Amino acid sequence: MQLIFLLVENEVLEIISSDALVFETQRNPYSDRQMFVELVLQKAKYFQPINQEILEKAQQIEALNRIKGIDALHLACAEVIGADFLITCDDKLIKRYNGSVQVKNPTEFTANLFNSLDEEEEDES
Repeated sequence: MQLIFLLVENEVLEIISSDALVFETQRNPYSDRQMFVELVLQKAKYFQPINQEILEKAQQIEALNRIKGIDALHLACAEVIGADFLITCDDKLIKRYNGSVQVKNPTEFTANLFNSLDEEEEDES
């Protein structure tokens, strides 16, 4: 995860926040984690509010992927705002989701990122 945050700091990656993330963060019972996520979300370049389109998209995601509640809202926000990736440690979410956003765990995401950067360098050679 630290590598991902370093890439955000260096503006290689952008974080997208949403009402769903803010809501979930506020409900986190661990104050140190809550503070950490709040600091990370301050770096967000974009913010996706919950609106009717998000709610309808979340219902579609629930029906098609057996993904419920806040997880469906996270995915709906990511789809509507046009995110390329959603990074999570939730293996069930990764396995069940089949949609327009690539859902990866942090390790997979960074490995894929570096592989694609290596391929770009080879193409330039």
